[in-house]
Amino acid sequence: MSNCAIVGINWGDEGKGRMVDLISSDYDVVVRYQGGGNAGHTVINEFGKFALHLLPSGIFREGVVSVIGNGVAADPESLIKEIEYVRSKGVQLTPANLKVSARASLLLPWHKQLDCLEEQRLADKKYGSTKQGIAPFYSDKYQKKTVLAGELFNEKAFFEHLEGIMEWKNLTIEKVYGAEPCTMEDLRLWYSTYCVPLMPFISDLDSFYDEAQAQGKNIMFEAQLGSLRDIDFGIYPYTTSSSTIAAYAPIGAGAPSMKLDEIIGVVKAYSTCVGEGPFVSEWFGEEADKLREEGGEYGAKTGRPRRVGAFDVVATRYGVKKQGATAVALTKMDVMSYMDKIPVCVKYKVDGSQTDRFPFPSLLDKAEPVTEYLEGWGCDISGVRKFEDLPKAAQDYVLYIEEQIGCFVKYISVGIIR
Repeated sequence: MSNCAIVGINWGDEGKGRMVDLISSDYDVVVRYQGGGNAGHTVINEFGKFALHLLPSGIFREGVVSVIGNGVAADPESLIKEIEYVRSKGVQLTPANLKVSARASLLLPWHKQLDCLEEQRLADKKYGSTKQGIAPFYSDKYQKKTVLAGELFNEKAFFEHLEGIMEWKNLTIEKVYGAEPCTMEDLRLWYSTYCVPLMPFISDLDSFYDEAQAQGKNIMFEAQLGSLRDIDFGIYPYTTSSSTIAAYAPIGAGAPSMKLDEIIGVVKAYSTCVGEGPFVSEWFGEEADKLREEGGEYGAKTGRPRRVGAFDVVATRYGVKKQGATAVALTKMDVMSYMDKIPVCVKYKVDGSQTDRFPFPSLLDKAEPVTEYLEGWGCDISGVRKFEDLPKAAQDYVLYIEEQIGCFVKYISVGIIR
C-alpha cells in the first residue's frame, strides 16, 4: 500500500489536476481533502477539457474510486451540476466510483450570498474572493453552525436543524448587510433540487478506508490551491480558509491514522497568482501580457487573468518546506521557449537588506525581487519525452531550480519522468 499527496507549492493553479490525472492510474483511490468550489483543476484527456472544482481529478480513470472527504466544503448545487456536466461528456459516475463523506459539512445557500455581500462591503480593500462562499462556510463550520451530509437521511431532523441555523444567519443577512433573508421555502427547493440527487453518493467512509487498507490499495490525496494560500502558513489574510498543507490530508480525507509515503509538490516553471495580495516577482505591461498569453493564464474558476512573473525561488523553497515535499513536478516549462533569457527571483530585498528566507506576511509589501538570468533554449520542447533529450539550457534550468529549492524535480510538464 502506498499513499501519496499531490499539493501546490505556490499560490495555486500550478497544474495539480494534470498531475493527478497523469499518475492516478497507479492509484486505486483519489481523495479531495480540503477546499471547495473556489478553484479549478484543469484536466485534458480523451473525454475533452475539464475545469473540475469539487470532483477529484481521478474521476476519469476506470477502476479508480474518487472521494470527497470531510474537510471539503461540500456544495450540493455545484457538485450536482458538475456531476451532470461530466456525465454529459461520457464519463461514468456512480456511487461505486464517487463517494462523499457523511461527515462533510454542506455549503449552504447563504454562504455564497454572504461572500458577495462582504466583498462589496470591503470595496477596494477586498481579499479577492471567488465568491463561492468558502470563508463564510469555514467560519460557520468552526462555530458549529453547519449541517453534515449524513443528516440528509433524516429529513425531519435535518430541516429542524437547518431552520435554527437559518434564523441565526438571517440576523447577519438582514441586520448587518440589509439584504433579503433566506426562507424555508428557498431551502426546501434547494434540498429537493440538489441534496436529494446527492444522497446516493453519501457514505460512511470508515468502512471504505478499512477495506482499502486491508486490501493494500494505493491512495492519492489531492489538494486545492497552494502553500501560500494556506490559512496558517500562507500570505495572511490573502489566503483560503482551509489547510492546503499535505500534513492535513489524512485528517481532511477522514483517515487521520494514515501515513503519507510520498508528497509531490507541483510548481510552475514561472510564477502565477490569482487574487489579491503580495506577489514579489510580478511582471507588468507587455512582458506580463506576453507570458500570460503564451501560458493561457486565466483562472479555471473565474476566467480572470492571472498575475504572472518570474520563478520565485524564495517562495518556492518556503512552499516545499511547508509541504514536506519529497519530489517536485515542474509544469509548463515549454511556455518559456520564446524567452532569450530566463529570469529567476533568487532573493528578496527588504528595507535595504537582501534575504533568501520568506518574510513574515506584513513585510512582503516592502519586498523587491533580486533577479538572476539563465540562458533560454529558444526552441519548442513540447514534444520531448526524455530529460536527456532536452536542450542543454533547458536541462540546466531544471537542475538550477532543483538545487535552489532543495528538492528533486521528478516530473516536467511535458510528461518527462526522471
